[in-house]
Amino acid sequence: MTRTPARRLAEVAKKVGVSEATVSRVLNGKAGVSDSTREAVLTALDVLGYERPTQLRGQRARLIGLVLPELQNPIFPALAEVIGGALAQRGFTPVLCTRTAGGLSEADYVDMLLEQHASGVVFAGGHFAEIAAPHDHYRLLHSRGVPVVLINAAVDNLDFPCVATDDLSAASQAFGHLTALGHERIGLVLGPEDHMPSRRKLAAFRDQAARAGLTVTPVEHALFSLEGGQAATTRMLREGVTGIICASDVLALGAIRAARRTGLSVPGDVSVIGYDDSGWLNCTDPPLTTVRQPIEPMGKAAVALLVNQMESLVARPEELLFEPELVVRGSTGPATVRPQAKVTAIS
Repeated sequence: MTRTPARRLAEVAKKVGVSEATVSRVLNGKAGVSDSTREAVLTALDVLGYERPTQLRGQRARLIGLVLPELQNPIFPALAEVIGGALAQRGFTPVLCTRTAGGLSEADYVDMLLEQHASGVVFAGGHFAEIAAPHDHYRLLHSRGVPVVLINAAVDNLDFPCVATDDLSAASQAFGHLTALGHERIGLVLGPEDHMPSRRKLAAFRDQAARAGLTVTPVEHALFSLEGGQAATTRMLREGVTGIICASDVLALGAIRAARRTGLSVPGDVSVIGYDDSGWLNCTDPPLTTVRQPIEPMGKAAVALLVNQMESLVARPEELLFEPELVVRGSTGPATVRPQAKVTAIS
């Protein structure tokens, strides 16, 4: 095989954290190297843009895994379109990995991507944002030196670059819009309690409510689904809220359905604000007021961060925060005085 330049040996050794002699043994196919170290060295070659020795190439493509929690929420297909296009322009092949009920988990997909010698992975809305979820597969990628970028707020100590919408600003914009319309009984519907973006929104919501001197600010946690939004809002409406902020557009559509099934109109009796701004929300009845995530610049930034890791020996675990935008449509209006509903206890 062609002799490996000294610079290549030094860079790969530094990337993996092993000696140059170990790298040389791997590249020359010699024994005495563990499988995990051998895999890390080969991954580092790919990440740094060096070709593998002929006998170690196998059938390899410049694959990038894109791991999503679902495709039913329109925000994730929109992200996949932006990221996939940006990767293709740079000569990479995106591999879509979607978690399904009873199907493959994030950890399963990570194992598959490692077997295929993927050059990097982008996670959006995954377990990295959930405190109680398993995180070992992220640590495995980190130990192998595989470039990873996370989209939206992550738990601490994962040490990967992150691209996120500013959840504090999002909640503050939504709250300010409702108070400007005269609402004084405002509720918040969030995702699960261990969900980091929801926690950030909750912190901003409570801060804004305290500043405004509001005493009735109920908070409900739910699964990110229409049914979850409907159930949470049904409970909240019993406290007489006139404005509801939701942590996703899907939750907001559930909130609108709950209001209507309670005999209330939107926005006549209850104003509802979503989050994401999925492409078809101006076609709902009423068109949904929402806080827009800047999907295109976020997706392109995620790809740029991933490529930067491939070209650099140092991956900085920085978080890039993008400013959201309040999009006012027909689901919000001036507050109306509505008496608090009486809740009958069931023994």
